[in-house]
Amino acid sequence: MFKDLFKTKAPEVIADPLYLYNTETTSLQTFKPLTKNKVLLYTCGPTVYDYVHIGNLRSFVFADILKRVLQYNGYEVKHTINLTDFGHLTDDADAGEDKMMKGLRREGLPITLTSMRELSNQFIEAFYDDCDAIHILPPTIWSRASDYIEAQIRLIETLEGKGYTYETSDGVYFDIQKFPKYGRLGKIDLEKLRNGARVEVNSEKHHPADFAVWKKGLLGWDSRWGKGFPGWHIECSAMAMATLGKSIDIHTGGIDLINTHHNAEIAQAECATGKIFSKYWMHSAFITIDNTKISKSLGNAINLRHLIDRGFSGEDYRYWLLTSHYRSTVNFTFEALQGAKQALFRLRRYVYEDYKQKAGKPDPKYVAEFKTHLNNDLDTPATLALLWQVTKDDTLDNSTKCATIHVMDLILDIGLRAPLTDGVKTLGVVANNEVPEEIKSLVAKREVARIARNWIEADTLREALNLKGYSVEDTPHGPKISRY
Repeated sequence: MFKDLFKTKAPEVIADPLYLYNTETTSLQTFKPLTKNKVLLYTCGPTVYDYVHIGNLRSFVFADILKRVLQYNGYEVKHTINLTDFGHLTDDADAGEDKMMKGLRREGLPITLTSMRELSNQFIEAFYDDCDAIHILPPTIWSRASDYIEAQIRLIETLEGKGYTYETSDGVYFDIQKFPKYGRLGKIDLEKLRNGARVEVNSEKHHPADFAVWKKGLLGWDSRWGKGFPGWHIECSAMAMATLGKSIDIHTGGIDLINTHHNAEIAQAECATGKIFSKYWMHSAFITIDNTKISKSLGNAINLRHLIDRGFSGEDYRYWLLTSHYRSTVNFTFEALQGAKQALFRLRRYVYEDYKQKAGKPDPKYVAEFKTHLNNDLDTPATLALLWQVTKDDTLDNSTKCATIHVMDLILDIGLRAPLTDGVKTLGVVANNEVPEEIKSLVAKREVARIARNWIEADTLREALNLKGYSVEDTPHGPKISRY
């Protein structure tokens, strides 16, 4: 996937405090890891029954920036992202259809574990491609849920042995009333949940908010409770502990996971181990379209392939995401994305055309301010504003500007550190020996018309070039030809 970006050593400014917003305490806190200089990070990954949509991708870009900032502060990060390939119901409250089975029906495939594995393989690879396109660093561990069945069953057995579960006709449930701290994320009022529960809720459940740790069925794996699947919530608790340990530093995800999924994870893990599951909980806000949450069920889901088909890149989308703080809801429009694309294009022109990708030493004041913004709860909008300030600072020479931007791009990773030849290609500039003779002829005719001040002819020839997928820009060194 990606090379280790942090082999390029950034300036040493490690003593600064790092402030992160903790969902559990609803406040900014100074980050202090469980173990000095090491961070255990878990990110809730996608359910791989379909392509992830652009709203899903925001939570992974947010986690990626977080990881890079931790590394920039000198921490060694061990990171797990899970891949849910079974058991995630369309309703997080243990109702509805299994999403993987929904995917099988959509594709006309038989309802078997083998088909489920094959379907998930397809969309796992698609997710990896999206991560590459949007410059998300790979985690230390990709944990696939179906590879951790034994760990999930053992965790359920531990909870059962400690008296935290009960069995019903359709599965095994966690009894939230035996965990008084249940609902502390989002400050859930359990009595309101009970009073507001639907009449048709499972009558065998002790409390409407009790959640399944095992769902019985004709398909699945064998267990002491019969054939079936582990519940969706048990999956992440089991895999986080299997790959990172009983207590971790930071757990991330989208805000939609707070009330049910993450509260369930806390209950399961802490009842099983008697230890705090995660010291910090961090969540990214929704992306909306027409001020409505993006959702496959609403039919308004856009995935990265849709953007690429319309001429945008993963880097364009990453840049757009970074213009908003991860905890702010932001409304997606193609007009806004076009603005991000144009802004990124201008930044690349600075680096690859004006500065010629020749880097000297970064400016220490800008680097220090950059890190201060990052360490203030990952304030990427402020860092982008600072990056633009660098390009406009006449007190800096071009090599200093280039080096300073390189340091910033270690974290932002929006395509400003490519080798010069590759970077110029991202601008669409075509080398003279790559220009077709027909295009050269049109450019030459236009140059004659321009010198003769025959502006109508020059504009007509420019339009002819545009229709063939080329643009021409007049420079002191002659016309510069670019391909769309």
